[in-house]
Amino acid sequence: MSRTDRESRASSMRTRWVQAVLGAHASSEKRSSSWETRPLVFESPGPLEEPLQNPLKNSMLRELLTSAGLDTPALSASQQGGPRTPDSYKRDLASALESPVKGLASSIANRMTDEEQQAATKASAEEAINIAAKSKGIAEGDTQFLMRLIKASALEEVAVNVQTAIQVKEREMKQAKKYRTAKHKTGFRYGSKVRAVGAADALVALMAEGGSLLREREELILEHARLTVTQQAADEDRPNLECLLEALLEEGVKAFTLRAQSALGVGTGRLLDSSGSFLDAEAQMKDASVRNGDSLTLHITPVQICRAQDEFAAILGDGSVRTWGSGVVQRQLNLNNVQQIQATHYAFAAILGDGTVVTWGEAAFGGDSSPVQDQLKNVQQIQASGFAFAAILAGGSVVTWGAPGFGGNSSFVRHQLKTVCQIQATQMAFAAIVGDGSVVTWGDIIRGGDSSAVQEQLKNVQQIQATAFAFAAILVDGSVVTWGDSSKGGDGSSVQKQLKNVQQIKSTNYAFAALLGSGLVVTWGDAGKGADSSAVQDQLKNVQQIQSSSRAFAAILADGVVVTWGSSDHGGDSSKVQYQLKLRKTVRQIQASGFAFAAILGDGTVVTWGDAAFGGDSSAVQDQLRNVQQIQASSRAFAALLADGSVVTWGDSDHGGDSSAVQDQLRNVHQIQASQKSFAAVLGDGSIVSWDSGKFGDERELLHQVDALNAERDQLRAERGLPATEEVDEFADALTKLRPLLGETDGLRAERERLVAERKGLLGAVEGAGLAADGLPLCEEDRDLELQLLGAVKGVAQENSSLKAEIQELREQIERTALVKADLDEEVETLNIRAQTALGVGKGRLVDSVGSLLNGSALVSESKIKDGDSLTLQIRRVQLQGSGNSFAAILGDGSVVTWGHAGSGGDSSAVQDQLRNVQQIHASQSAFAAILADGSVVTWGSAVWGGDSSGVQDQLKNVQQIQGSWWAFSAILGDGSVVTWGDAAKGGDSSAVRDQLKSVQSIQATGHAFAAIVAGGSVVTWGDARSGGDSSGVQDQLVNVQQIQASSYAFAALRHDGSVVTWGYPSAGGDCCSVQQQLTNVQQLQASQKAFAAILDDGSVVTWGAAPYGGDSSAVRDQLKTVQQIQGSWCAFSAVLADASVVSWGDAQYGGDSGAVQHLLKNVQQVHANYNAFAAILADGSVVTWGCAASGGDSSDVRDQLRNVQHVQAAGNAFAAILADGSVVTWGAASTGGDSRAVQEQLRLLMDVRH
Repeated sequence: MSRTDRESRASSMRTRWVQAVLGAHASSEKRSSSWETRPLVFESPGPLEEPLQNPLKNSMLRELLTSAGLDTPALSASQQGGPRTPDSYKRDLASALESPVKGLASSIANRMTDEEQQAATKASAEEAINIAAKSKGIAEGDTQFLMRLIKASALEEVAVNVQTAIQVKEREMKQAKKYRTAKHKTGFRYGSKVRAVGAADALVALMAEGGSLLREREELILEHARLTVTQQAADEDRPNLECLLEALLEEGVKAFTLRAQSALGVGTGRLLDSSGSFLDAEAQMKDASVRNGDSLTLHITPVQICRAQDEFAAILGDGSVRTWGSGVVQRQLNLNNVQQIQATHYAFAAILGDGTVVTWGEAAFGGDSSPVQDQLKNVQQIQASGFAFAAILAGGSVVTWGAPGFGGNSSFVRHQLKTVCQIQATQMAFAAIVGDGSVVTWGDIIRGGDSSAVQEQLKNVQQIQATAFAFAAILVDGSVVTWGDSSKGGDGSSVQKQLKNVQQIKSTNYAFAALLGSGLVVTWGDAGKGADSSAVQDQLKNVQQIQSSSRAFAAILADGVVVTWGSSDHGGDSSKVQYQLKLRKTVRQIQASGFAFAAILGDGTVVTWGDAAFGGDSSAVQDQLRNVQQIQASSRAFAALLADGSVVTWGDSDHGGDSSAVQDQLRNVHQIQASQKSFAAVLGDGSIVSWDSGKFGDERELLHQVDALNAERDQLRAERGLPATEEVDEFADALTKLRPLLGETDGLRAERERLVAERKGLLGAVEGAGLAADGLPLCEEDRDLELQLLGAVKGVAQENSSLKAEIQELREQIERTALVKADLDEEVETLNIRAQTALGVGKGRLVDSVGSLLNGSALVSESKIKDGDSLTLQIRRVQLQGSGNSFAAILGDGSVVTWGHAGSGGDSSAVQDQLRNVQQIHASQSAFAAILADGSVVTWGSAVWGGDSSGVQDQLKNVQQIQGSWWAFSAILGDGSVVTWGDAAKGGDSSAVRDQLKSVQSIQATGHAFAAIVAGGSVVTWGDARSGGDSSGVQDQLVNVQQIQASSYAFAALRHDGSVVTWGYPSAGGDCCSVQQQLTNVQQLQASQKAFAAILDDGSVVTWGAAPYGGDSSAVRDQLKTVQQIQGSWCAFSAVLADASVVSWGDAQYGGDSGAVQHLLKNVQQVHANYNAFAAILADGSVVTWGCAASGGDSSDVRDQLRNVQHVQAAGNAFAAILADGSVVTWGAASTGGDSRAVQEQLRLLMDVRH
């Protein structure tokens, strides 16, 4: 094709496109507007009386021209020398547009190939543009711009025509009015007058139509409003981005926001209008007060990530929240405008924009704030311990919730918590600085919850630092005051004189390091875990910065040198890398895991030291560690962010040290955050990638999939008129629960008849004792004595009834026989299972004819069983034990089933093969110890809480009894000696009193110490001195002791003469001086966490200790008569009276108020308590609960199952009930044992076979 032909063809296309843009204006003289109306016959319309206004002023056409850098036509009446007609306006517009449009059209046409030009020449203007859009030589934006220009020109013509029509109609209406008046004055005929008036009215109607059309025109423009959206970058180093988007009238703000995020390539954010106001995400664009040409801002805040033990919660750029992790506290949330998130070990708390708070996770750890929800308003700040939250309100007051004993209950210091400025926390206690510079503390006494010993010194406090166990406060004068666990930093007296001009304090879990103004460092606490810096003291000069692992410190000096001390296994020894550290002398930053350190040097490389397996050895990735910008650490691994946005990891793979599964996704990373066992990376587009041992994978894709599925599900439900998802799921759940209940109707009726008969028998026993059947005494002379007798009779009758039922069951088992065939080459256990099935009973053990237990793992041929032998299947009832966070059940065959928090004993899989012929199980706070038939012991759970007995395993023989404190165990052997293990400082080490521990009769424990009654009634104590481990102050009084009871921090010993001796923390019941005169003829002692209650021989009660924990019973003193038994939760007591009613006192939130169920508390036989709730077994075998709902105070979900209950066992925040048929029902906090569904099949005694 010749050059001339190509130019001709291109010219042809150019002309077509130009005409498409300008045709509405250039050819307007040849067309009549569709808006024109025929004028009245009396005169011609002529020129308009008012100049035609310029519709181009705010139109989409103007925006298009401006954005392309083209001149906008200036069309004013002055250019024409007077008023302008529509036709002249259109001509001028076409003329002004012709030059820029031709230039663009020519540019596009000349870049097309011959074939493309030939095809385009034969097509319409729009089709030709589509052909051009596919051309490889043409930028997509050029053809899109031209197409939008054509559409905008068409809209411009509509606008001109609308305005013209309106002006014409206005003039015609005026003329019609004049015409009507003139005809009336000249005496026109009536019919002509009517016609004239009708014409004028028609013009008025047309005027209204014109106004409506004008509004429609505005809507047409708005329907494709062009909005400029600018990203407001939160990071100053990142440039702001801008895009131009079209918004539809019916489009939602949320949908438009998503398109803006996609166009800008950024993460989630919120749209602000030009005035700085946020657009309502739930509104539509037409209701959002935006107009064509408006500039909007996509406000993006940095992703904020908060972590619990194995969980993450992220605040995204739009203020919403995403959670992920192991699933313990994971929850789908619909939160918006979230400002801040804090976390305990297993719960989260979020502050919303309106100052309210939303919580989720484990109730025992603060995941349930419902008891204080109405108080959580105008919240400014939240602080968290390991187990509870504390919120500072706008007025400076404080609201707390979570584990009461670990900071969740601040009621007894509430009056002091005013004008609070800041709060700091150890693992189990809080310390608040108030406006006058004084300090208020609450929570675990040992961990810093009691500052009374140093209260006078706590004035003008500027800041507080904490280890896991103690506090250190810096005063205005630079001095320091310490309190809490003395061995973990709570006692700084040995270095007090050196603590002057202190600038800052750092801590390991067990020690403090103070940086003085002189650049020197002073340390104190646990010597082996960072408190002893004597070996490097001469090097610690001109210190600029201190970092810590869990048991070691690292200091950066002014010259860049690094000095380390503390446990060598945790990074306290850096001698092997000192050469590398000194070679460059430019250490920029140090980060620490729990066991190692990582230093970023000036050249962006990294040096590591400490435990090699847990991050102390980075040699495998050393060549990748270049241009490192930031390092984060989990407890046993590191993750480094490089300058190019990639990530390098090393350390324990199960704690995030291996990111290979997500490595290809770790690009353009802007931030890294770590939890105890995992990492999360925030990418440039706001998405999140997380990893640990490969369990979590790419959260970004999963979240997108979940959102898409949820949206599709909601749309389908709405289209089909179905109820909300929650309603459907709830209904389905109700049906699931209903079906088995319907099948049990006959059984329940039979049970009711049996209970009626049993009640008649009980009334007969009462009458036989000389008492009225209604419980009133026949004689009024000694009413209290009669009531006590009544209670005793009922109790014995109940016990007899239980014994009869057990005897009957034993008889049935004895009489029950079955013929079972045994193969010689099968194991005895297989024969055992077939025997259980044939007899229709639960788990048991086979006993031969001479009474010897058969070895389940042996073959039948090896067990000396002969054809025709009679074997016995020995079955025991299920026995339960609860720790702070889990349950353990001994089944009929002596095996064990556990559930609840895995790390606290809920997972016994590691020792399951050892758990055979188990006789007893005992618990600490987070571990279990089982005594086997041979007198040996098996332990599991948290090692630091006594779950590891390997250090004393060879001594644990012929064990008779075990007692657990929170942190340790004590075992009494057959010869009366004692073996201990667990946390040495909290009772796990009894070596100091070993010679005294002989002929031990029994042992009792506080949270941190033990007390043993030895032969002769004397007492030996060990463990934490302040929690009762030191009884020297009352040793001479500890004679003829028959019983010891313990709160969490104090002991009370009951002597044979009915008097009481106390020791331990005074505020936790260790001082009974105020009631000493009343403590005579004491029959029984019971304790809450920080208080005691004594039952006297007349049935009255004396209490002492912390008032909010039940130490003050004055409000119910008149009701506490004829008391038979008392049970204590952490913060309250409940007493069972002789008439089988119940009286409660203490903290109402945690069971101190039973008013809501008082009408149900009749014929109460037993009361049991966990940390925060109570459960009462009634005479009919049903159960009534009260206290903290999340901890088991609400049993409504299992109420129908709680029938014929024989026994209730408590864990920290859950209950488990054993029924008469041997089955187990659980409720309360799911993660601490309240949900036993995973092991329910193992807990059943083959009920389906029996019944």
